Amino acid sequence: MDVSTPEAAAAHFAERPDAELLYLARHASRYPPAVGAAAVAELQRRGLVPDTTALAIAEVPAPAEATPETWGQVLLPVLRSLFWPTRQYWAVPLLLNLNFLVWLAMTLSGVSATAPTGHELVRWGSNVSGLTWPHQPWRLLTSLFVHAGLTHLLLNAASLWLLGVLLEARTGGRRLLAAYLLSGLAASAATLWYHSGGVNSTGASGAIFGLYGLLLMLLLSKKIVLDKWDRRGMLGLVLYLVLSNLISGLTGNIDNIAHLGGLLMGLLVALPMQLTITSSSKNNK
Repeated sequence: MDVSTPEAAAAHFAERPDAELLYLARHASRYPPAVGAAAVAELQRRGLVPDTTALAIAEVPAPAEATPETWGQVLLPVLRSLFWPTRQYWAVPLLLNLNFLVWLAMTLSGVSATAPTGHELVRWGSNVSGLTWPHQPWRLLTSLFVHAGLTHLLLNAASLWLLGVLLEARTGGRRLLAAYLLSGLAASAATLWYHSGGVNSTGASGAIFGLYGLLLMLLLSKKIVLDKWDRRGMLGLVLYLVLSNLISGLTGNIDNIAHLGGLLMGLLVALPMQLTITSSSKNNK
């Protein structure tokens, strides 16, 4: 058998019967590489086996030309995730939508979009001494969705979204919604109790501080799965945000009592939740 050159191998196998060529192709590992390759080539020439090279070339799609993404293509999925509820992520979009819808309704009714007056805030459900308790206790809740302008709303919405991304997937929408509302109610009640001389308060910051408390407790109890360094970093970040907001409240027109009331309620709500929230891994460090 002369297979010293491709031409000699092709001439030799052109004379061999089909059965012999099929045997050589199936047991090519027993022979020199040139023998198996020549047998397969002759079988392909006779049309007994497919041309795998041609098939491979035919099956590989031509690469599509990459087109740069527009700002709309980048921002649309982000906006959809902010405001469009899904089965696994619905509580935070629901809260965001309610906050923005109340602001939009206020603006369309003639209220200033950036600087509503105190009287206008009262008309839309703010938390007011002498009105909320005992005559209109529903203001403890409605004041969470009324904001003193677009800047106030955007700051609270950003905090709610960032905390919601971390928490809702781990606690579930019902637990997060319960923690948010209970913390907000506690914040409103603390404001009325502390500011006995009179207050007209709005906004969701007390409820958001409740989510800080919930996140802090879940991190300390290792219900959120992170390695040791990520856990320390996350704890440090949460503590920094809480303390920086409380300190800034000492110098500005910010109700720190509402923040503390919401934070305390968030910590308390987290205690029974720890019994029903199962961490997704047993390898906490």
